[in-house]
Amino acid sequence: MTPPELSARIAAFPKAELHLHLEGAIQPRTAITLMARHGVKVNEQEVRQRYAFRNFPEFLETFKWLTSFLREPQDYALVAQELAEHLLTQNVVYAEVTLSVGVMLLRKQQPQANFEALLRAIEPFERRGLRLRWVFDAVRQFGAEAAMAVVESARSCNSKAIVAFGIGGDELQVPTVEFRPVYDRAAELGLHRLIHAGEVGGPDKIREAVELLGVERIGHGIAAIKDPSLMDLLTARRIPLEICPQSNLKTGALARQLARDAVRIEDHPLPALFRHGIPVVLSTDDPALFRTHLRNEYSHAAQMGLQENELEQICSMGFQHAFQPNAKSRTT
Repeated sequence: MTPPELSARIAAFPKAELHLHLEGAIQPRTAITLMARHGVKVNEQEVRQRYAFRNFPEFLETFKWLTSFLREPQDYALVAQELAEHLLTQNVVYAEVTLSVGVMLLRKQQPQANFEALLRAIEPFERRGLRLRWVFDAVRQFGAEAAMAVVESARSCNSKAIVAFGIGGDELQVPTVEFRPVYDRAAELGLHRLIHAGEVGGPDKIREAVELLGVERIGHGIAAIKDPSLMDLLTARRIPLEICPQSNLKTGALARQLARDAVRIEDHPLPALFRHGIPVVLSTDDPALFRTHLRNEYSHAAQMGLQENELEQICSMGFQHAFQPNAKSRTT
């Protein structure tokens, strides 16, 4: 099968996306609209320059700057609508979208009001065949107390659309063990549990997440390639890695894990992790910030040498490892 034929096949797959940040899906034109709402005039070139970060710390600063213009419930509604429209163009039928509730709380916002506004905004898209579920996300460097407040916000919102609790941010900050009570509370409330680990941190961060926090999926997890025994553990326990190739390339995470100054998408360990037997779900992380989309990530996976049947398996895994049992679908 030629590359164009494979791309056409990939485009036709019904897809699930399980690692996607609402805030990281804000396109430059939408950022300009949000800024104008709040009295800031900026042109598209200036916004795109802010999106051109060179490493992980710069990415975090860009994310912080961008989210500073999400101030009112209607701002979240706008971004949710545009994300839903975008996902339909990618033939996505189910997505678990991460919402940065930890940032909302830091900025003294009301998560329940924001969440209710975005739920209303996406109602029409449900009728068009798209189901969105939500992950309430804390910021690791804000600490365990702030993370617990995110869990309690999920409880207060009391919505079946909230399926999980997760932690993102700088995984090199705050010892993993400090979040154990937070994850215990999330489990008590019936929330599934996620965390970013092994993105810029080592394989020890992944092992801690599994053994100390009882997480059910790992965000990124590419450092697992350095530890065969950890790879065996993830395989045996069927703990999926949420792999986002373009993100790993753009943030410098891939170069860091491979200890190289320059890397290509073909250097990504996705094929080795998948062929070891570790469940893998392919996602975009922050599609606008990384200038990517889900179809593009499947094309990247093909560039890495994965065959059509393997891509179909990965596509199926997105549904198999979703936190909604009835989210399962077929790729053909």
